[in-house]
Parts: sequence; C-alpha cells; structure tokens
Amino acid sequence: MSVRRWMAAVCGVITAVAVTAVPVHAANPIITSIYTADPAPLVVGNTMYIYAGRDEAPTGTNNFVMREWHVLSSTDATNWTHHGARANIATFPWAGADAWASEVEPRNGKFYWYTSVNGNGPGWMNIGVAVGDSPLGPFTDAKGGPLISDSTPNSSGLNIDPTVFVDDDGQAYMYWGGYWGARAVRLASNMIDTVGSVVTPTGLTNFWEAPWMFKRNGLYYMMYAANDTSGCVTNSNYACQRYATATNPLGPWTHRGIVLGQVSSTTNHAGIVEFNGQWYLVYHTADAPGGGNFRRSVAVDRLYFNADGTIQRVIPTTGGGGSGTNIAPSATASTSHVAAWESLAAINNGGTPANSQDRSNLAYGNWPQQGTQWIEYQWPTARSINKSSVYWFDDNQGIDLPASCQLQYWNGSSYVNIPGCGVAGNTENVINFTAVSTTRLRLQMTSRTGLSTGVLEWKAFQP
Repeated sequence: MSVRRWMAAVCGVITAVAVTAVPVHAANPIITSIYTADPAPLVVGNTMYIYAGRDEAPTGTNNFVMREWHVLSSTDATNWTHHGARANIATFPWAGADAWASEVEPRNGKFYWYTSVNGNGPGWMNIGVAVGDSPLGPFTDAKGGPLISDSTPNSSGLNIDPTVFVDDDGQAYMYWGGYWGARAVRLASNMIDTVGSVVTPTGLTNFWEAPWMFKRNGLYYMMYAANDTSGCVTNSNYACQRYATATNPLGPWTHRGIVLGQVSSTTNHAGIVEFNGQWYLVYHTADAPGGGNFRRSVAVDRLYFNADGTIQRVIPTTGGGGSGTNIAPSATASTSHVAAWESLAAINNGGTPANSQDRSNLAYGNWPQQGTQWIEYQWPTARSINKSSVYWFDDNQGIDLPASCQLQYWNGSSYVNIPGCGVAGNTENVINFTAVSTTRLRLQMTSRTGLSTGVLEWKAFQP
C-alpha cells in the first residue's frame, strides 16, 4: 500500500464480506460510492478485474483507515461493476490491522491474493497470501502466517506493495518494498512459499514504493512510485510513477522515464495491464467528491507504447479511460515564436502545474512577441478530438495571462474556430465541443498590452 511518511492507526476488524454486485458509472474516478485505493488490475478471459483497498478515513483524519479489499470488474474498461469486499483483515487470523495494497495472480487453476497487512506479532507490516477458486473468491488464508515479515532475511524496511509475476517458463517472482527498499524473491510453484534468498534489485532509480511488474515483447518492465524532485514531483510529499526495463526478471534494471506524473493525492500507486488489445494504466487520485490523501479513488486511462518499447507518459483524465485520452504527447508541436530561454517541449510533456508560476516541468513563453501568437499540434493521420485544456504560464514579469485566446482545427483547407477558450490563471481551462476529425489543432493567444503569453501544458483529448 502506498504510504508517504505517515503511520496508520486503524481500529477494529470486520468479519462480514459483501457479495452484491452493483453497476457503477463510466467515469474517472470509476467508483465514487466508496473511496478505493492501491488498484491492481488482472485480466481473465474477456473481463478486467481491479482489486483495491477501501479508504474509510473520516473527513479530517490524517491516517489511513483500511480494513477490507474490494473488487471491480468490466468487459469494456468503461462500465464497471462493484462486487463489494471480497477479503478483509479477518481473512487472515494472524493479522491485526491495515488492509493495504494487494495484487491477485492466477496459477494452477486458483487465484492467489497477495496483501500488505499488519500482523499481530513483531514487525509493522507483513505480506500475506489468500487463495480462491475464482477471481471473486471466496478467499481464505493460504498459509496460516506471513509470506514475508520483518524476520525475513534482507526484507524491506517496510514490507508492503507486493506484485507477483509468473514468467513464460512457469517461474514466479514477487517484488515488494517501501521506504526506498525494493526487494524481490522467487516463489515456489505452490505460490505460497519462497525459493532462495531475497535479493535487492539494482537500477530502480529513486525507488520509493509500489512496484508493478509485467512483460511485453520479451522485455521486462518495472513501474514504481518515486518521490524525487528531479522531474518527478514538485514536492517530495507527493509521488510519480517511474519505470525501468530489463532483459532478466531479476534485473539489473535500466531507468527509462516517467509513466504518470504527480496526481491529486500525495500517494501514487498504479498497475498496467493489456486488455482487448489495448493497454491501460490503473491508478488512484483524490478526485472523487470529498476525496483527499486518505480518501482516494481508482481511475483508469489508456496507455501507449512508442515503437522502441518506451512508454508514453499518461495524463490523468476525468471522464474515464473510455471517454477521453490526452493525445497531445503523441503530436508534433510547432509555434510562431518561442523565447530562447523557454521550451516548446513544455506544452505536451505531461507536466502537472501547481500554479501558473510553476516552472518545474519547463515552460513555453513567446517573449518579446506581442499581439497574437500561436502554438499548434500536428498528427500524421486524422484524429477525433472533442476536448482541449490549457494551463497558462504567468511569470509576473513580461509573460502574463492572455487577453483572449482562440482554439482552431484544420479542416483540410483552412482553420475553423472552436468557441469557448478560457484565460483564467492557476487552473486548467477546459473546452468541450462536438468531436472533429483533424490532423492539426491550433491555439491562438492574444496578449495583453505590452506583454507576451506562455503555456505550461496544453492537452487535446480523443474520445
């Protein structure tokens, strides 16, 4: 489970498990009837399942209150069914509290649920494993005690966030860890015992917690939460999702970049899965009504790979993974003018500005030009676009918020105006419109008298 720097105080143990399946709306967050966190996706046949902890902290509580794990499912990654709690602290008779991050892995016709849970004995967090005959259980304790605990030689400083991967040769591996302590170990074929020594993976630059392992085209990928301020986040109380690749499941790993930048919650915990020929990123934010750092909610967005196997940065959307994907990172950007000390790359590099003065992810500015300037996205083939947003740059010097702006699309022979462009500072100015098919999207910016204009991030959404 993703923890920033707080210790959780949780009271009580639940003994009942809900079984009623309830349809939920197709939007990000994908469920708002309860708060959910630390999602782990799993594809079984034509269904994607998401296993997530439930945040139960009352408003104003600055600790995690988590006592049960819930399951959601979908056959289209857009419309979701909530199956309620399918495991809880009482699933593990030896456990005491803290139903933190978990993941389910199928093998031998069964489904093994690896969890972060607080044991009754010495040590703060342990990793337990439950087993069921279907993705929805019922699940029971598979081992009668922790799989990993503080007494495990070379265990992490915080034994949380298990991710399990079964390779093509049948060998299973588990990765976990917090407080900068990534760990890995082989699992026995019974999936409830370890084989050999716990190892410390190398090359996971700025690892903090929340590893996620998968394989694509013969290459191993490890995504994980980091909290450095070297392009990751603006404040180390937050986290981003970095990733590394390797040709061996135990590394060594080579850092490749950022999958997901800073989100609205301080914690950042995610999983990646391929479903119906499309890749998805499943993560959590604080975006649900009444949400917060201890009242988080699961979201889903599409994820794209470049031709060389690197991952394109995902920009969080509201409206669901099936309802809108920011395609600006895949566009070629151009401009009428960019200042020598600013960067055109800023406009679609996936930054999440804290305010209009935030330069942490680069900034575009067109000083000393005045009047009307423009920036433009171009794609090699026509794209359907129905929403755009712009976060304006204001350095309190020569660059200021524009007097006005105009969004336009190319119809094959000329630019056509799209109404509704906003110029507010310290926020995303969102424009929704009827979908257009185009290879070019242009944003015109008309400056205030004597000033120039700038942009921190400009998004274009494909429905």
